[in-house]
Amino acid sequence: MRLLVKKIAILLYRILCVIFPVKQNRIVFDSSMGRSYSGNPKAIFEYMVENGYTEKWECTWFYEDNPYPIPGDGFQYRYGRLRYLFYMATAKIWIFDCRQPEFLIKRKNCYYIQTWHGTPLKKLVLDMEDVFMANESDIESYQKTFVKNVQIWDYLISQNPFSTVTFRRAFAFEGEMLEIGYPRNDTLVVHNNEEYITKLKKNLGLPEDKKVILYAPTFRDDEFNEDSTYQFKPQLSFDKLRERLGDEYVVIVKYHYLIEDYIDWFAYADFIYHFDQTYDIADLFLVSDMLVTDYSSVMFDYSILKRPMFFFAYDLEKYENELRGFYFDYKGEIPGPVSTTTDELIKDIQEHDVELYKKKYDKFVQKFNPFDDGKSSKKVVDLVDMLTRGGV
Repeated sequence: MRLLVKKIAILLYRILCVIFPVKQNRIVFDSSMGRSYSGNPKAIFEYMVENGYTEKWECTWFYEDNPYPIPGDGFQYRYGRLRYLFYMATAKIWIFDCRQPEFLIKRKNCYYIQTWHGTPLKKLVLDMEDVFMANESDIESYQKTFVKNVQIWDYLISQNPFSTVTFRRAFAFEGEMLEIGYPRNDTLVVHNNEEYITKLKKNLGLPEDKKVILYAPTFRDDEFNEDSTYQFKPQLSFDKLRERLGDEYVVIVKYHYLIEDYIDWFAYADFIYHFDQTYDIADLFLVSDMLVTDYSSVMFDYSILKRPMFFFAYDLEKYENELRGFYFDYKGEIPGPVSTTTDELIKDIQEHDVELYKKKYDKFVQKFNPFDDGKSSKKVVDLVDMLTRGGV
């Protein structure tokens, strides 16, 4: 049945491409394949709204389950349904942060801006020697499918020169690289002030009299369920965290968009605050006093704030040597302590010395954040403006 539906969708999409012309002012967006309203696409869209561009452009968001509270007059349609196919077939500009279904044809008069979703620490595509991801059977087919998808990207946003070199090689990307930093990080530059952060904390329901720890781990390629959804198996002892840090701290938990496990956090009420994929992690960056992560690309964005980072890497040897492999010396370059147990992490937080990591932190920021200047969204919108007017 699923195969039949897919065949019908492919046929219908191709018919739509023949019958309807590309609409010059139509722009389509989604983030995490419809799973969220966040990231680079959100930042670009909201810049358009704030600066009046949506008065001349027709902007449409795709969602997976429920519509999002987007600003302005943008349309929203269900990902993968009929209207999705129609708007994909007739849009002038595609703006996404993940790959789209491989059957989609990008028409001659359409431009695809791939914003991507992070600077890579973990090896990608052509640099990988094996694959353990859900729905992927072998490395050769995964690489072939991915590279084929990349060929329709016209533009790819890069956060830094390191990403530029890596993306070109690992994705076999031959389009135009936009070395402009990430639009989603504009807010970390523009809104990093006490007034904005205090207001944001109130909106999120966070206590103002405690420090905030943001725990944002990545997913594990080999930890998924029978239905191919990724699992969340935290190795942290939240009981220990509450017992030893609860008087001074609260914890925000925000896991990777691929993880769909439901966890009941009721037992940790008033200590753990869980925010799902409908919340933009940039807001959680701003309200947090420190970050706990592992191998997630959030480390590159968070470093813009120059706040302490801690790395809970309990499976470092397995992750580096078996699952993915890294592009640089993990322990040598990350600007914070590495722990493998909850006790070690708690000690690192309680005894953290900012000066001890200052040189590494400064070097890290210089390497990975040279273009994040608070104006990345504007640069993308300027490009869109040129393309919708017929420029190249």
